[in-house]
Amino acid sequence: MPFSYEAGIIILVALSFDYVNGFHDAANSIATVVSTRVLHPRLAVAWAAFWNFIAFAVFGTAVAKVVGSGIINISMIETQTDGFNVVLAALIGAVAFDLITWYFGLPTSSSHALAGGLVGAALVYGGTDMLVSSGITKIAIFIVIAPILGFVVGVVMMNIAMFFGKLYTRKGRMSTANTAFRRLQLVSAAAYSLGHGANDAQKTMGIIAAVLLIDSGGAASGELDISLPIVLAAHTAIALGTLTGGWRIVHTLGSKITKLQPIGGFAAESSAAMTLFVTAHAGIPVSTTHTITGSIIGVGTTKRFSAVRWGLTGTVFYAWVLTIPGSAAIAALSYEILTVVPAEFAATMGILTALSMGVLFFARRRKATREAAVFAPP
Repeated sequence: MPFSYEAGIIILVALSFDYVNGFHDAANSIATVVSTRVLHPRLAVAWAAFWNFIAFAVFGTAVAKVVGSGIINISMIETQTDGFNVVLAALIGAVAFDLITWYFGLPTSSSHALAGGLVGAALVYGGTDMLVSSGITKIAIFIVIAPILGFVVGVVMMNIAMFFGKLYTRKGRMSTANTAFRRLQLVSAAAYSLGHGANDAQKTMGIIAAVLLIDSGGAASGELDISLPIVLAAHTAIALGTLTGGWRIVHTLGSKITKLQPIGGFAAESSAAMTLFVTAHAGIPVSTTHTITGSIIGVGTTKRFSAVRWGLTGTVFYAWVLTIPGSAAIAALSYEILTVVPAEFAATMGILTALSMGVLFFARRRKATREAAVFAPP
């Protein structure tokens, strides 16, 4: 489908957000399998990237449609320029907040950053009438439910895994049990990555579909078309982002919150994957970060309550609380700026935003590689 120059730039920024989502949330996919030393970090990100990519062949696009038209009412957008400004401002808010939290190694939600960006830009543009209350309510409810569900299923899966582990131990086959759970963790990591790709890549699909709809002048209909090229572009971007990794967040999730063994890594990933499969099938855009963090905490508490570093966990929770209002504030400010600058300048700023992310990544890559060595198997 042909599209305008401005639409192309915004799609580029959307794919850049997907890329950032990949390396920001890559930690979620590989933290446990790396911290338990089942895989070398570079092999782990390649493993996660592959399963992130093929998720489009397993799940539908229900989440994409909710993000594209179920958070803000795009049919109320009056002009093409207004629509582009709203979407671009939302993406700037989400990307900026993602980069800030990535820098500090905090495992926050890219999904909620995007939702906050959309809400902030839409509020400035058209007030509360622009918001779709049902979609926002669904997201708000699962901000609470997703980590709790991950926690509960994590506790259950860890107890089941320990039961079978003890059976092996009683038979004097502890080494066999460890080997089995190390191999099973490859399966659980793949399952979690599959769920991550099904949830997070779809959010960018929804944004791109909305941009193309606005560009074609069909925003009033609100009917999104999630075509195969959109699906492939979104999954490619998130897979490439996953390949670059996010070692600071790996360290936080994989070893700072609680120490994990292969049995715990398997339980955490399996419980998070089950949660993501259910929500992706139901078309509910949840936070993969919240889900895996809740699962890891649940696994940690089965050892003893003090096995979880609650001080750091509290810091992570504060970052979660700030995600939607923080990204919304950045998006609102960005929208105000975009309304007073020429479209060409806004498009150029979009390109510079994408380039700045690349510069930031390569500037920190050498340090990230050194950090990754800490987790490498001996």
